[in-house]
Amino acid sequence: MIETITLGPPGPFRPSAADRRTRRQVRVPGGMFAMGDAFGEGYAADGEGPVHEVRLDPFLIDATTVTNAAFAAFVKDTGYVTDAERLGMSAVFHLTVRADPSDILGSPLGTPWWLVVRGASWRSPDGPQSSIGSLQNHPVVQVSWNDAQAYCRWAGKRLPTEAEWEYAARGGRKGSRFPWGDELTPRGRWMCNVWQGTFPTHNTGEDGHVATAPVKSFRPNGFGLWNTMGNVWEWCADTFAADTYAARAAQAPVSDPRGPVHDPGRSAPRVMRGGSFLCHDSYCYRYRLAARSSNTAESAAANIGFRCANDAG
Repeated sequence: MIETITLGPPGPFRPSAADRRTRRQVRVPGGMFAMGDAFGEGYAADGEGPVHEVRLDPFLIDATTVTNAAFAAFVKDTGYVTDAERLGMSAVFHLTVRADPSDILGSPLGTPWWLVVRGASWRSPDGPQSSIGSLQNHPVVQVSWNDAQAYCRWAGKRLPTEAEWEYAARGGRKGSRFPWGDELTPRGRWMCNVWQGTFPTHNTGEDGHVATAPVKSFRPNGFGLWNTMGNVWEWCADTFAADTYAARAAQAPVSDPRGPVHDPGRSAPRVMRGGSFLCHDSYCYRYRLAARSSNTAESAAANIGFRCANDAG
């Protein structure tokens, strides 16, 4: 049965207890942790510091990012049309484009490796000549924050807060750079899907992937979450501001923090976490646990996805 999905107020959706559904979610115990960049490696504009103490209640979070198969089920049930589909175009990495030259509409200023491609959407993530036919267990991409909100409403879930995301991604580790420790490749082994080689012209694929990887690649962290580093950026519920941590540090420890409140009449940037398969330390060292980035709520790209969360009670 086709139903209409409405986003409601501009704030992040939270299901009622009666509507909450917890399939494929793992329970994360509550606790205190030090949030932020303890290594001094973050970008100033991202506001990864200062490190501050955060206290969280127990919560639930998806073990994986939402897959193409799961998003397809949502669309089939609701008839939902994503922001990229409404716009008729979206951003695709230049080496993975599958489109007629006439469908390549240009490139954003300053990032020539991104191309605006007509017909790129979650169904055809690299352009109209691509498909998700063989990618059912890969993360859905080309979804905006708005699209993630609509999926959450249908699924009886919500997006994780930025604090929940970092705490869950750490998998119980304290102060480490990655969920598995401080070295990117311990004993020469790749632990996540990021760029290897010379960005943006040659990816050697040493980690086994040159674009997205299946959602259960590599090893899960201590809480049972897969692929929190690399693969795809993950939307969080919070609005983004570079001075958020500075404001929190003055009040630390803070409990269950949320992003700053923005004027609902304006489009607020939303937090993204985890980095993607395109991250490389030469220009985007954001596949660290403390790293943060942002994008506008209507934006989509071939390396942006999401996972869902829920209250524990």
